[in-house]
Amino acid sequence: MSATNLKDKVVLIAGGGKNLGALLSKDFAAKGAKLAIHYNSEGSKAESEKTLAAVQALGAEAFLFQGDLTQVANVTAFFDAAIAKFGSIDIAINTVGMVLKKPFTETTEEEYDKMFGINSKSAYFFLQEAGKKINDNGKICTIVTSLLAAYTGLYSTYAGAKAPVEHFTRAASKEFGSRGISVTAVAPGPMDTPFFYGQESEDAVAYHKSASALGGLTNIKDIAPLVEFLVTEGWWITGQTIFANGGYTTR
Repeated sequence: MSATNLKDKVVLIAGGGKNLGALLSKDFAAKGAKLAIHYNSEGSKAESEKTLAAVQALGAEAFLFQGDLTQVANVTAFFDAAIAKFGSIDIAINTVGMVLKKPFTETTEEEYDKMFGINSKSAYFFLQEAGKKINDNGKICTIVTSLLAAYTGLYSTYAGAKAPVEHFTRAASKEFGSRGISVTAVAPGPMDTPFFYGQESEDAVAYHKSASALGGLTNIKDIAPLVEFLVTEGWWITGQTIFANGGYTTR
């Protein structure tokens, strides 16, 4: 599958309405794909509608789907809506995530449950649904975090809830491989998006910028091509988590 020509291929993107997901939606649209674009809630509706308009302006068929993907029924409904609209799904990408920066001893049970619901549970059932409904020789990719390779405190529920996705990726790739389906995860460094800044003080932002060998935060424009490669020409890579962080970590 060529990244330069995805004409009539169907790409489903969870969290596809903003930030990295929005950039991916536009890139795939420019290459001729049809898009199923998910957003979580009313708070991201306006931005997602702008993404939809941009995608359609590029000539792509596309639709928006709103839903809380911690509810498995919504994951199922998203995939079903894409199949109802387009007939099949070729590529499934999950960019959904939530950060919490908080001391271990202050984290509440409610926060733990919320973080694992968003970062772990939704990722598991996204992979499950993709395994059931994606076409043979399809491609699946999940966004995780380079904190999986960091020695740090304060992100116990974020990194901890993303960590299982590495194994979900391995297990899914092993089980789906007989159908020619590749399954990968991408672990960016701290990304220069609103997703990052809400948790960080000015000093912490300065530290994260200085921590990468190449300097600065991760730009979504440096992550999108990697995801696009993995779900096209890079399909032979499977079961792997690829760390892309400018030297923020060495793994």
